[in-house]
Amino acid sequence: MVGRIKDESIAEVREKARIDDVVSSYVTLRNAGGGSQKGLCPFHDEKSPSFHVTPARGFYHCFGCQAGGDVINFVMQIDGLTFAESVERLADKYGVQLRREEGDIRHDRPKGPARQRLIEAHRVAQEFYADALAGPEAQLARQFLVERGFDQGAAETFGIGFAPSDGDALLKHLRQKAFTDEETIAAGLVAVGRSAYDRFRGRLLWPIRDSSGDTIGFGARRIFDDDRIEAKYLNTPETAIYKKSQVLYGIDLARREIARSSQAVVVEGYTDVMACHLAGVGTAVATCGTAFGDDHSRVLRRFLHDHEEFRGEVIFTFDGDAAGQKAALRAFGGDQNFVSQTYVAVEPTGMDPCDLRIKSGDAAVRELVARRVPLYRFVLSNVVGKYDLDRADGRVDALREAAKLVSSIRDKSKVDAFSRELAGMIGIDMEEARSEVRRAANRPAPSPRPDHRADQRAEQRAAEAASGAPQPPPRAQVPDPRDPRFSMERETLKLVLQHPIAIGRLTSEMGANDFTHPTYRAVWELVEAAGGPVAGAGDPGWATSLRATAADPAVSSAISALSVEPVRTAKEPDAGYVAMHVFRLLELTAMRRIADVKSRLQRTNPVENAAEYNRMFGELAALEQHRRTLRDRSVGA
Repeated sequence: MVGRIKDESIAEVREKARIDDVVSSYVTLRNAGGGSQKGLCPFHDEKSPSFHVTPARGFYHCFGCQAGGDVINFVMQIDGLTFAESVERLADKYGVQLRREEGDIRHDRPKGPARQRLIEAHRVAQEFYADALAGPEAQLARQFLVERGFDQGAAETFGIGFAPSDGDALLKHLRQKAFTDEETIAAGLVAVGRSAYDRFRGRLLWPIRDSSGDTIGFGARRIFDDDRIEAKYLNTPETAIYKKSQVLYGIDLARREIARSSQAVVVEGYTDVMACHLAGVGTAVATCGTAFGDDHSRVLRRFLHDHEEFRGEVIFTFDGDAAGQKAALRAFGGDQNFVSQTYVAVEPTGMDPCDLRIKSGDAAVRELVARRVPLYRFVLSNVVGKYDLDRADGRVDALREAAKLVSSIRDKSKVDAFSRELAGMIGIDMEEARSEVRRAANRPAPSPRPDHRADQRAEQRAAEAASGAPQPPPRAQVPDPRDPRFSMERETLKLVLQHPIAIGRLTSEMGANDFTHPTYRAVWELVEAAGGPVAGAGDPGWATSLRATAADPAVSSAISALSVEPVRTAKEPDAGYVAMHVFRLLELTAMRRIADVKSRLQRTNPVENAAEYNRMFGELAALEQHRRTLRDRSVGA
């Protein structure tokens, strides 16, 4: 019987397997201060990072799902292994020779449990296939690669191989390496009919690796013209280590560049991934025999560090044909899985990245990605573009079809922005677009009497008005402190209430319109009514006095929260920190005004309304200059 692993060996594994290095194979970590790093938790879905790693102490903890422990616990949880299996896997990776209780150093110890045996079988198979690519039978496979611009170096980088046509060449090789038929079948490398045989025969093979670089499956393409029995492309079936809905080809090569650039490029095929990487787009990945889905999004988000405070880019490349447009619609349906901005890169001639690289070179592939357009704009443009917008009935039909698409979005916070874009594309009033979107979703326009309680409140206010009693203003809502749309408003008001001396007269340019949330606007109006932040200088009861003047409980609650919630700086806010928030808040207001003017400008005919168009163009230029000035003041603060 195999002896228990000695405690000193376990301690050596913990020492050599740095937890930040191990975790980084699954999650993009960024410094969180105080010697800690954080990222999106791999154990539950989240949009704000709550997963923390402390390398100095060798521990991880998620404040969202409460998962935590050391490096061995992490491997146990992420890969579903036992304690001993996890120790053995880490020992293999970091070169630790494990000692057992009986005292022997087991150089010939087996590669561990079922999972490790499956991974080891794939490693041996990948080496076997790579060697076979150099053989005479693989001439057509090598020719296929050369015709697509891939030399021997590229084949070695991506581990490409060739499966011999013999029905059991790999099976015999694996048996010689002491793998049982049970293990090779469980790995998906061998299939069973009347007898066991190689799953892949006479095909070009791409190894599919997980983020740590372990081969867990293969993608295979037909090479020989007489091979018509099976499909053109074959993939490893679902196994204990290969789940196609969670696998992204190229993630092992792309993950560090994705983390560095906060950009991911999703292409459609293995050769497209190769072409992108060789052309300098090192963030390219692809799905394996299935459409891009929710599970793929979750995998990608962990490496993008995709959350409200740090937004990156996800760029999809699709063919320009009908199938590509259908794929874009599917991606649009999952757009809300990302906090990052989503884009589409489509070559006008319809070529994929591999063909584009063959015809026009590496620079053309990089330019394809650089010319990306927002995904929602691409999808809506395709829908609207099917209709003749010079005809009234064409505009009506375009609006109806596009409104169905907009109303289907699960993230309702984006509906209004998409409705605005739709109005500009079709050339109609934004309210008309909004109304059609509401009708498409079977949502009637808001009623002044939405429910019985609202009816009772309305009747009570009417009675008070009839009797001459003053009517209270509509109640505000308590803002969600995690809502990223209002984070700058919240942080600025925290400075106003907690550090009125520091913020001082910098607020002279601020007004109620700088606050888009009704509750935050109401708080600011109370501050203005009290004389501005300068009135609170030296008054320890400043916030309490403001709170006492608040008639609305939501506003009163907001003042309390803003008065005690820590500002986002470890030290006392200085002038630069304060100025950064004030000028950034003013810049956001300028950006909203710019968006409004651009929207009007887009709907204005520059020929028929030249004077108005030129006036708005001048207004836009002035606003842009004002915004740049505010940005410079914010950055230079």
